[in-house]
Amino acid sequence: MERTLVTGAAGFLGSALVQALQSAGAADGALVLTDRAFASARSADAHATDGGGGVSKPSEQNLRVAGAPRRHPGDITDPRLLEQLFAEPVDTVYHLAGVVSGAAEADYEGGRRVNLDATQALLERCRLQAASGGPVVRLVYASSIAVFGTPLPSRLDDDSAPAPTLSYGTHKRACELLIDDATRRGFIDGRALRLSGVVVRPPLANGALSGFNSDVIREPLAGRHYVCPVSPDATIWITTLIDAIGNLRRLACIDGATIGPQRATTTPSLALSIGAVVAALDRFIPGASGLVAYAAQDAIEAQFGRWPLDRAFDKGRALGLTCATSIDDVIRTHLDIR
Repeated sequence: MERTLVTGAAGFLGSALVQALQSAGAADGALVLTDRAFASARSADAHATDGGGGVSKPSEQNLRVAGAPRRHPGDITDPRLLEQLFAEPVDTVYHLAGVVSGAAEADYEGGRRVNLDATQALLERCRLQAASGGPVVRLVYASSIAVFGTPLPSRLDDDSAPAPTLSYGTHKRACELLIDDATRRGFIDGRALRLSGVVVRPPLANGALSGFNSDVIREPLAGRHYVCPVSPDATIWITTLIDAIGNLRRLACIDGATIGPQRATTTPSLALSIGAVVAALDRFIPGASGLVAYAAQDAIEAQFGRWPLDRAFDKGRALGLTCATSIDDVIRTHLDIR
C-alpha cells in the first residue's frame, strides 16, 4: 500500500487536500498527516479525558482510530517528527507547511526555520530513504508567485526570471532550486506549484499580507463592512481552492519527465482589478459593493496589488492545470461551498 504524507494538513489547503484524497479513494491508513495544530487538538482531548483536573498523556487512540489517517502532531522543524513520519516508507509527499508572507517578514528566524531549514531536512530525509533502497519520493511542493518580486514587469510568463523581494518569496525560490537539484540527482521526483492567492479563505489571521484577496469577497457577501488596504485599481492574481487542490493533485500524478528540469510551474490564475471584484459582488447580493471602503496602503499595494494583467501560463496549461475563467465563477464557487 502506497503511503502519502501531507505536511500542514490542518491548514486551509491541507485539510481540503486531505478531503479530496479521501474522496478519490485514498485508503485512510495510507494517509500520514502532520500539523502542529494537531498538538492543540490532542491537548484539548487529553484535558477532557482527564476531567479538566490535569493533563494526562494522550493514548494512541486519541490520534489514530482503526482505518483513520495517521495524524502526527508536532513542529515540522523537529527532527524527531521526521523520524516518525518516515518510520515506514513514504511514496508521495505534499509539502504544504509554511510561514506566510507577513509572518515571515515579522519573524525572520521562525520563517527561515519552517520555510527553508525544515524543507531542507525533509528533502534530506527523502534522500536517505532512496539511498537505503526505499522508494524515490514523488514530492509536490506548494510554492508561491511571491518568487516574483517588485516592481513587477508589465508581463509575466514562463520565461520571467524570479527575483523575490520578501523573505517568504526568497524561501520559496530557494526551495524550488533545492528541489530541482535533488530531482536532477535522483534523490526525489520533485515538482513545485507556484500558487497565486487562493480564495476564498476563512477569516483566520495567518499573517498573509495578501489576505485582502479573500476578505474583499467574503466580508461584503456576509453583510459586513470591509476596509480594503489597496485601491480599486490594484490588480491581483487569484485561484479557487478547488483549482488549487486539483492542480496539486494533477502535478502529483503526471510523469515528471513532462515537467522538465526546472520543476516549478506557475499555476494558471485569474487576473483582474479589485474594482472588478467589488463590482461583481452586486451580481450576487445587490448592494454588497457598497459595504466596501478603501484605505490604500502603498507598501501593500506595491507588493501585492500590481500583478500584470498581461500574463501567460503556457507550461501549466500544457500540464493540464486549470483556473476559473471569471470572477463570477469564483464567487459562485464560494457561495456554493461556504
